[in-house]
Amino acid sequence: MAEYKELTVNPPDGVTAGPVSESNFFEWEALISGPDGTPYEGGIFSAVLTFPRDYPLSPPVMKFTCLMFHPNIYPDGTVCISILHAPGDDPNMYEHASERWSPVQSVEKILLSVVSMLAEPNDESGAHVDASKMWREDRAQFDEIVRQTVRKTLGL
Repeated sequence: MAEYKELTVNPPDGVTAGPVSESNFFEWEALISGPDGTPYEGGIFSAVLTFPRDYPLSPPVMKFTCLMFHPNIYPDGTVCISILHAPGDDPNMYEHASERWSPVQSVEKILLSVVSMLAEPNDESGAHVDASKMWREDRAQFDEIVRQTVRKTLGL
């Protein structure tokens, strides 16, 4: 509840978020504006954050509900970034524990991390293999697919 109040009083640029309903604070809707200077620019992307019952000890799951093409977003829309990974050591030894979820994180930090992720994908740990490969090998085609996705999300 405190995080929701903070987001409504002092919202960060390019993001809005809040509970789907006043009776369920475990599911939030979010809207993220595509970062300027990226192929996502001009897009408005909808997502859902689903919080576990033991939040803030465990991270929420964030899933885009619109079409997305990005190396760190699974084809089903689920976001894959360090801040949303369970706390502790990474069993694959890719991430440091300090990069993963901790109870001091917030919804605002998650949303800002996702905006940053849109601008600067991590293609080394791709959730969407085709998008990761295209980001590395054919940036022009990647950008064109993203621009088409932006137009679709806007209904154009």
